[in-house]
Amino acid sequence: MPDPTVTGAAMRIVKLLVGRPPQTVSDLTKATGVTRTAVTEQLGELVGAGFVERRTQRLPGRGRPRHLYSATNTSLTVLFANNQHLVVPAVWAAIEELGGKAMVSKVLHRVSRTLAEHYQRRIVSNEPKERLRELIELLREEGVLVENIEEDGQLVLRKRSCPFVSMLDKNRSVCCIDQEMMTAVVGRPVRRIACRHDGDPCCTFEIVRDE
Repeated sequence: MPDPTVTGAAMRIVKLLVGRPPQTVSDLTKATGVTRTAVTEQLGELVGAGFVERRTQRLPGRGRPRHLYSATNTSLTVLFANNQHLVVPAVWAAIEELGGKAMVSKVLHRVSRTLAEHYQRRIVSNEPKERLRELIELLREEGVLVENIEEDGQLVLRKRSCPFVSMLDKNRSVCCIDQEMMTAVVGRPVRRIACRHDGDPCCTFEIVRDE
């Protein structure tokens, strides 16, 4: 599933680079049959998107150095996104089949803890509401589609994108990952008040109020 910000012509360049040694502009011009200018523009687009990396190779003598281009791991994720919808559920089903529900629970808790540790080290506030606000900003920086709104003095997090959608099973066990992670990061219980799998537009979370 190509990134909508990258043209189809540029994604063709990515497919030529994946799994091959670094290529020059001349190599890619010959392979695509388009002009050198067009290839150069597409490579600039791909480097900017993080799908291609460029390094400079200095040649012997006084000749000008040349640029070599190769595909990044990010491009692999984009190119083979559809395949992940087959592989990830298969891995998830194997964990449950081989380890049972107890193993599934352990895996979920470990994932939640790992994610929480990733964000905790970057949050400086001590107040739960501000910690949640900082978490929202960190998620945005990572490309997560997330919004925050104030309702009756309560900060509500609306998570529009879901990285676990391909792992969803009939028991929705993966749905606890975000909730547990947020609880650990905020330092107060966080509850989910809406879920996309119940027909809501997105999953929504809030800090549990004091009784």
